[in-house]
Amino acid sequence: MLRDYQNVPYLLLTPGPLSTSPDVRSAMWYDSCTWDDDYKNIVSDIRRRLLHISDCDPAIYTTVLMQGSGTFGVESVLGSSIHANHDCVLILVNGVYGKRMVEIAATLKLRYVICEVDENQVFTYDTVKAILDKHKEITHIAMVHCETTTGILNSLEPIAKLAHEYQKHFIVDAMSSFGGVNIDIANLHIDFLISSANKCIQGVPGFSFVILKKEKLMELCKDNAKSLSLDLYGQWNEMEKDAGKWRYTSPTHAVLAFHQALLELEEEGGIAARSNRYMKNQQILVDGMRALGFESYISNDLQSAIITTFLEPEMIPGTSHKFLFKPFYAYLKNHGFVIYPGKVAHKNSFRIGSIGYLYPKDITYFLSHVKSFVTEAVLPMDINY
Repeated sequence: MLRDYQNVPYLLLTPGPLSTSPDVRSAMWYDSCTWDDDYKNIVSDIRRRLLHISDCDPAIYTTVLMQGSGTFGVESVLGSSIHANHDCVLILVNGVYGKRMVEIAATLKLRYVICEVDENQVFTYDTVKAILDKHKEITHIAMVHCETTTGILNSLEPIAKLAHEYQKHFIVDAMSSFGGVNIDIANLHIDFLISSANKCIQGVPGFSFVILKKEKLMELCKDNAKSLSLDLYGQWNEMEKDAGKWRYTSPTHAVLAFHQALLELEEEGGIAARSNRYMKNQQILVDGMRALGFESYISNDLQSAIITTFLEPEMIPGTSHKFLFKPFYAYLKNHGFVIYPGKVAHKNSFRIGSIGYLYPKDITYFLSHVKSFVTEAVLPMDINY
C-alpha cells in the first residue's frame, strides 16, 4: 500500500469532513478546560493566524469563531449583519449551498432577491448589474465561492467589483475554498468571509469561522442578531474582552486539532503550496477518470481543485454491464476510499474530492481501484455491502 496512515480504515475523497494528518488527530488526545489560559491562548493564536494567512490587516479585520458546522457560520453572518426591516440581500445561486442561504434568509424573515443560474454556469457581471439596477433596495450581496454541489468555482472578482461600485456589503461563503485557493480578501473588499474548520485548513468538524471588517461588525451586527447563540457581535465581544473565551462551551478537541492544522499549513508553505498540491491531485484524478471512460460535468475553465463531479455512465465503461453507483461506492470503500454521491439536480452523478491530507500518490492508488472495478466489470452480487 502506498499510504503511511495508521489506524485509518479508509481515506475520504470528499470536500470536508476530509482525511486529516496523524498529528491533527493526535492533537485531540488531550482534554482542555475552556477557562484555562493555555487553551484560551491557543484560541487567540488561531484568530491571529487566520488573519495572517489571509493577509488581512488586524487594524481593519478581525476573526470570530462560531460553534457548529459551516452553515451555523453562514446563518450567524446573515442573521447578524442584515436588518430584517430595512435591508435586503441579493443571493447568488448555482447550487445547493446558495439555495441554503435562501432558506436561511426565509427562515429568518429577511428580505432577499435571488439571482439563479444553472449549476454548471457562473454569474456574469452584466447579469448581476442588471439586478442591482432594478432592485435599489438591495443592501447586501451574498455568494458561494466554491459550490461543492458540482465543484464549480465562482469568480469573486466581477461580483466584488459590483459590490464596491454599488456600495453593497459583500458576504462570501468560502467554506470549501479558504485555505486551498488564494483569496485576496482586502483587495476584493470582502466584508464577511465564512469558512469551516474541516475544509482546506484540514482540521475536523466542530466550528466555523468568520473573517470580517471591524467597521462592518460595529455598523451592522451590534444588537441585530436574530439568535442568541449565533450572535456574531456577541461572540466577538466575548473573545475580545476575555481573550480566547467563547460565550458558550467551545468544541475544545476540534480547536486543538485546528491549531495543529494551521501549523501544518505553514509548514507546507502556506496557501500557495497547498493550492498547488490540490491542483495536482485534481488534474491526476480527472485525467485518470477520463482515461477510464468517466466524463466530468463542469468545464475545465470553471472547475475547482476542491471536488469534481463525474456523470454516471449508462454502462460500466467498456462493458455491457449497467453502471450502478451503490456497488461502485461499496467497492471503493472496501478498498479504502470513500467518495460522495452526486447533488446535480437533473443528472445522475457522483463526486470525488481532491483536498485534505491527500497527495498525488493517493490519487494514483485510488485510480488503480477504479480501474479494477471497470476492467473486472464488478457486479453488485460480487460486493459485500
